[in-house]
Amino acid sequence: MKIALIGATGMAGSRILEELVSRGNYVKAIARDTHKVADTERVLTENIDLNDHEALVDALKGQDAVISAVRFQGLDANALIEAIRDSKVKRYVVVGGAGSLHVPNQNVRVMDTPDFPEAYKAEAEGAANFLDKLKEVDDLDWTFISPSAEFGPGKRTGEFRLGKDELLVGEEGSKISTEDFAVALADELEHNNHVQQRFTVGY
Repeated sequence: MKIALIGATGMAGSRILEELVSRGNYVKAIARDTHKVADTERVLTENIDLNDHEALVDALKGQDAVISAVRFQGLDANALIEAIRDSKVKRYVVVGGAGSLHVPNQNVRVMDTPDFPEAYKAEAEGAANFLDKLKEVDDLDWTFISPSAEFGPGKRTGEFRLGKDELLVGEEGSKISTEDFAVALADELEHNNHVQQRFTVGY
């Protein structure tokens, strides 16, 4: 597949890039500054500001899928979705947040619980708003993937659970490594099991 990865230099994006390339995909790595990523036979880097609509649309054209792994705080959701529409790429996968997931067996979002860290509120609200906008989109084959509460670099085990709208909690709490999250995302691109849906991944 030919895949455009927006936010290819970030914590999640860099692991997703690695996973996609390991599976034989060709990746267009897009970021404001891509100096951390080397051009190879399967990776083409492009420095693009997301506010530059024309440049972004041009970069996305001709790809089989688009992935965005960018911060939601300060992101113009409508402009990004519009750029993907204008590029004529139908498949769109979003690295989401855990805050909009529901607490297990409760009708309350994680971000609305009393002990949710204030420092993460704006980002969580941005992610939740982005998901709400996607739910109104019927002309893109979108998927929004929420990680578990603890999301950071770790091991690639290839062993994890998938859920829908409830936070997954295991023996050691709610966790997923960026490496295993990348596996779940790449699997979704290959199998399209959650088109126009959100799902979550955790141990």
